[in-house]
Amino acid sequence: MASGMESPRSPLSNSKKEGEVWPVWKLVLIALPQLSVQVLWGFIGPHSAPYMQHLGAGTVLATLNNIAGPITGFFTGPIVGATSDGLTSRFGRRRPVIVTGLVSLWIAGMLFSGAEHIFPLRQCGAAGPASILEGNATNATRLLSEAEPMPVPCTALFFAAPMYWVMDVTINILQTPHRALVADLASPHQQVPMQVVFVFMMSIGNFLAFSIMQIYEKPVDHMIELMLGICLLNTVCVAIQFSVAREIPLNKADGPKKNACSPVLDVVEAVRHSPCLLYQLAGVQCLVWIGNTAWNLYSAQWFTQAVFQGAEHAGKGTEEYNNYVEGNAAFSFGGQMKSVLQLISSLVIIAILLKTTIRPRLVYAPCIFIGTVVSLLAAFVVGHAGGFAQLCLILSIMPETGSFAIPFGLVATLNARAAREGKLVSTALQMALLNCCVVIGQQICTIILALIQSQMSLEKALPLVFMVAAVAQGFGGIGALFLNDAPPGEDSEEETEADAEEGTDADAENSGEAKTAPAQGE
Repeated sequence: MASGMESPRSPLSNSKKEGEVWPVWKLVLIALPQLSVQVLWGFIGPHSAPYMQHLGAGTVLATLNNIAGPITGFFTGPIVGATSDGLTSRFGRRRPVIVTGLVSLWIAGMLFSGAEHIFPLRQCGAAGPASILEGNATNATRLLSEAEPMPVPCTALFFAAPMYWVMDVTINILQTPHRALVADLASPHQQVPMQVVFVFMMSIGNFLAFSIMQIYEKPVDHMIELMLGICLLNTVCVAIQFSVAREIPLNKADGPKKNACSPVLDVVEAVRHSPCLLYQLAGVQCLVWIGNTAWNLYSAQWFTQAVFQGAEHAGKGTEEYNNYVEGNAAFSFGGQMKSVLQLISSLVIIAILLKTTIRPRLVYAPCIFIGTVVSLLAAFVVGHAGGFAQLCLILSIMPETGSFAIPFGLVATLNARAAREGKLVSTALQMALLNCCVVIGQQICTIILALIQSQMSLEKALPLVFMVAAVAQGFGGIGALFLNDAPPGEDSEEETEADAEEGTDADAENSGEAKTAPAQGE
């Protein structure tokens, strides 16, 4: 049962009129921006490190820069969620935050992708950024550049790297309210299905992202054109969302007065009063996303450099260049098929959850174990077999599909019930807290890979990180089997029965005391 502070009126009740049930097709349109956000994540994720290398960074620094997403997401998500939950704007709680995220994404995205066009070009390489650490005989010399010359803008590297962090903040601001807006408007029975709809949207978004990668032989050479198209797509999807969504503004009198520290205090309060299931899901999500990150962020490099043995900076027409292009094409096609499987599996999951009495944990755990198996195959069996690598990439989506469909749906259901009971709930904040565990897993994976890379080449390091992914998801699958995912109704019945038994025992004791009292008086 969801726990929380008692409140005469939950903020959730301000999102729609009492008893109103939104049509599913409207809720689907409101969820549409998740598709465009996923296009952004699906494209920028596997190309962030290659783009940093394209600008002159060494492999270790290019990998370490990926901690931007986990770190910014860890802090931005909960604070944005808390701010959104208590926002009293006349335009509603969610939409002003979404607009802020979209506008800031345009600015940061264009600056990041256009870094090499903003600053003049010059030769970087042994005489370029690497000279900053010249004379240091340790592996730290790998941080800024490899030994071979690379004709890229040096200043752009030092501009794009921090701008990547800023862009990650803007994406987290944009995406955090989307799930909460749908959760606000959906009925209790629509909560879990609508969270699976989000996975459905994400699968289409992933397919589009991998399709975009096929427009150019080397996508990192055309970042600004591709980012422009992605920002336009996000704008269109948000416009459609706003044309359908309708929020009733939160009355300032309904909640306590806010100050500058309120978002942080709300985060602490939400952690204290969150249901036990949220903590269980948090641990599982963290482990699962150690494995998911290995595939989402580094599988492109695994294909192009480890499996196909190509090189991004090789001269055009050389064998290494052709191998790189072939590896990118294989990765893009495998990613498209991966998205198709995500779409199909999300439909299967929603059918199982709606049409059967199978507990969510018994659906989630097998999805995770599939990821364990394919990570082991990638680490020990694939080698240079491109077709086998594609099969592993396709199947690697199963843990991610489960991790986005089931945990968020369970939290939404628990909060909907708590709201009906008059308890204060913070749907956006709790979902953001759950997402924090996702970013912790991402952080762990990135740091482990960077440490491995400091001791060996990227081609040798990538299979090892898949070993780490397999172990983490193995423990995550076991943890999922022990989730306390009993339906709220069953919890209520058990609590009612327990209360009834306690009441019977108390009556019996009182009756006994009443009977013995006269005897004592005599």
